[in-house]
Amino acid sequence: MFKFLKDKLKSAISKISEGVEKEGKVEEKIVEKAAEEAKEEKSFFAKIKEKLTGKEEKPPEGKEKLIEEKKKDIIIETKHVHPERKKEENQKYAEHKAEAKEIHKSLEQKSEIWKGTDKVKEKKSIITEEPVKIAEPEKKGFFATIKEKIITTKINAQQFESLFWELELALMENNVAVEVIEKIKRDLKEQLVEKPIRRTKVEDTIQDTLKNSIGSLFESNNFNLTEEIKNKAEKPYVIAFFGINGSGKTTSIAKIANMLKEKNISCVLAAGDTFRAASIEQLQLHADKIGVKLIKHTYGSDPAAVAFDAIKHAKSKNIDAVLIDTAGRMHSNENLLAEMKKIIRVAKPDLKIFVGESITGNDCVEQAKTFNESVGIDGIILAKADIDEKGGAAVSVSYVTKKPILYLGVGQEYKDLQKFDSKIIMKNIGLA
Repeated sequence: MFKFLKDKLKSAISKISEGVEKEGKVEEKIVEKAAEEAKEEKSFFAKIKEKLTGKEEKPPEGKEKLIEEKKKDIIIETKHVHPERKKEENQKYAEHKAEAKEIHKSLEQKSEIWKGTDKVKEKKSIITEEPVKIAEPEKKGFFATIKEKIITTKINAQQFESLFWELELALMENNVAVEVIEKIKRDLKEQLVEKPIRRTKVEDTIQDTLKNSIGSLFESNNFNLTEEIKNKAEKPYVIAFFGINGSGKTTSIAKIANMLKEKNISCVLAAGDTFRAASIEQLQLHADKIGVKLIKHTYGSDPAAVAFDAIKHAKSKNIDAVLIDTAGRMHSNENLLAEMKKIIRVAKPDLKIFVGESITGNDCVEQAKTFNESVGIDGIILAKADIDEKGGAAVSVSYVTKKPILYLGVGQEYKDLQKFDSKIIMKNIGLA
């Protein structure tokens, strides 16, 4: 299931991550030069600390010479006060000394020291009265910034557009709807453009973002059909099935009927497809195999009348559910869509299910969209999902219609009806 899409996504993720690495790579010479300059820098606070503690901090890689030159830039004169000096001078000296102790204590407590920056404020020297410029605190120091540049990478919006084309092409090849591609693009752009990504985590970042984006495409599916039927106060619970010719609608109805019977829920089938040749015989065959009753009229009869009779029969026999088959109709045929609306007015179904072929991709999505606009579907069954290599419909249809996928048809047997779980999709496209 969805193997082609899985392979394409894997390839696209790999190529995009390689592109991000290439596009966002910082030139090694620039980084090395910046690192060297950073090593030669010494903050004002570090110099003050040396003067206060009497311990000189050795610069990295033996830059003693540099420190000697830097020492000339800061001259802090220590005043030795004679005991006989005026009382005023003694008091001033004591104040200077107290201030020096306070700042020295602050140095010991703070792990972040002030770095050089354009944003500065005036503050008096610790020992002299000369005003000196002290830098405002920053969130990131220069060394932290250099380290980030070395171990991370960034791409801009233009680079992203070029790189995303690889994934966009893979999604289009697998019949993913345009609306879904645009959503995935927005999500990836938000996470990748101008955001620092660890070089060793580029592919993981892309895959995780893609996983979250595609995972959010599916409408919440806490729907439990058997519980809904049992909890309805007034029987029967009516379900109408819609879709185009050959979508697997009749087979899906039979699978639902079989599932209900296995859970001790009685049901009756209504042969509302009075148009297609042999459609009534086909449904009768399923009804006989499963062991449920079929309500039918002759070909050409009003399908709404068939639905009405089936509901009436269910009420009289205290049957739990009525499953109404309808003629397959193209979503573009206005006359047939009008007939479908009449069935809904008469039957007043509790649940309207669109049945589409998973393998038809974008066509299935467009059909579901049009049926939803016409009659307001409540849920979706994707037939033939087991032979769908692309998965475009499964990924797109719920997001486009804003309706949940209820079941997946995964074979021709009655038991081959799988309750939808988005984890199944994610696993089959390699994003679980």
